[in-house]
Amino acid sequence: MGEAAAPAAVAASDEKETLWADRRLWLMLAFGFVSGLPLALSGLTLAQWLTESHVRVQVFGLIDYIGLPYTLKFLWAPVLDHVAPPGRLARCGRRRGWLLAVQPLLALACVAMAISDAALAPAVTIATTAVIAFFSATQDIAIDAWRIETFPARLQGAANAAYVWGYRVAMMVSGAGVLWAVHWLGWHGALGVIAALSVAAIGVTWLAAEPDVMPQAEPPTGVVKRVAAAAVGSLRDFLARPGGLPILAYVALFNLGEAMAGQMLTPFYNALGFNRGAIAAAAGPYTLVATMAGIGIGGWLVARLGVARALILTGFAQMAAMGAYVLLAASAGNHAVLYGTVVLEAFARGVATAAFLAYLSTLCSVEHTATQFALLTSVAPFASRTLGGLSGFIAAYTGWALFYTLAMLASLPAMLLMLYILRRYPPPERPAARHARR
Repeated sequence: MGEAAAPAAVAASDEKETLWADRRLWLMLAFGFVSGLPLALSGLTLAQWLTESHVRVQVFGLIDYIGLPYTLKFLWAPVLDHVAPPGRLARCGRRRGWLLAVQPLLALACVAMAISDAALAPAVTIATTAVIAFFSATQDIAIDAWRIETFPARLQGAANAAYVWGYRVAMMVSGAGVLWAVHWLGWHGALGVIAALSVAAIGVTWLAAEPDVMPQAEPPTGVVKRVAAAAVGSLRDFLARPGGLPILAYVALFNLGEAMAGQMLTPFYNALGFNRGAIAAAAGPYTLVATMAGIGIGGWLVARLGVARALILTGFAQMAAMGAYVLLAASAGNHAVLYGTVVLEAFARGVATAAFLAYLSTLCSVEHTATQFALLTSVAPFASRTLGGLSGFIAAYTGWALFYTLAMLASLPAMLLMLYILRRYPPPERPAARHARR
């Protein structure tokens, strides 16, 4: 993500304020919450609702395609950058105007999901969730732009931290929180609460000030030409380097095994006899704490061992940790094994993700840092958004123990490709020029 310098007047005012007194950081925390709120609706929450509605297991792998807007949002991001918001919303400014255009539509999509019937018309529920994902991804584009243009460089780290905390809390609310609330409110009531919270996002945008530094509006055709030229030039530069194609193949395959395993967790847990409370606990604080701890340890390993050795160690550790699901399949619904599996796998995933992102940062040319990192992070979920969608059909055919064995082995091609790449084309051991928000 790029950084924009704030005006001198804003920078001067920052010097007079303490960090906690900066109203913009509290707004960033709120923006993180409204940004993270819709995400779990297309994952854990939807999967559990469909499971309790007795939808066929083959459908669950297809849910993964709902997340495509989060992967492909770079395709329509230039519109929010260079085209004025529709109608009178243009008076609110570029960032606030687009947020106020998208957020009511996002809230309406959440209401539509809440009143849908997953048992009678699961296709309608899934389609509504896909609409939520599109508007949510568009909201993320505008919020990211607001943050970059609002905060000076020295406060970007604090702004990102506030965003992540809000984001993580919101994911727990719309994920594990909904599962707890269903016991008292039912599915329609619990999802209605999320719809009401999504309406509050409009209030956050009204409280936010429009950034002082804004790009000029330009015709959409000019934007398309420039974006296409930048993308082609960046890709050409990347492929021209030694090992470009094998590296892209490794990036695309890296998350395949984990994606296969993760997409089928909800029907897997239900098949083992775990109730909604146990699933909510497993998907809530246990996963959050283990993932955050893993990311911290992964960053320490990169600094201690270097990118290449940390990538090897953490990659194989993540693959081995998925073997715990095979043990869970044979545990006959043992809660201790469930929580142990969740903690181990989430920790290993966090460690591996930290090393993986550090490796991606070393691959970016100085001339194309932002563009190449965006392209690489778009390639990364490619396998999970395509081959991963078949996981439901595989699980239905093989059974759970064999399925999770295959998911673990699905990581092996990426690991072997990684060893080949690191031996033939070792990454430069240098600090990343930019840092990805997770």
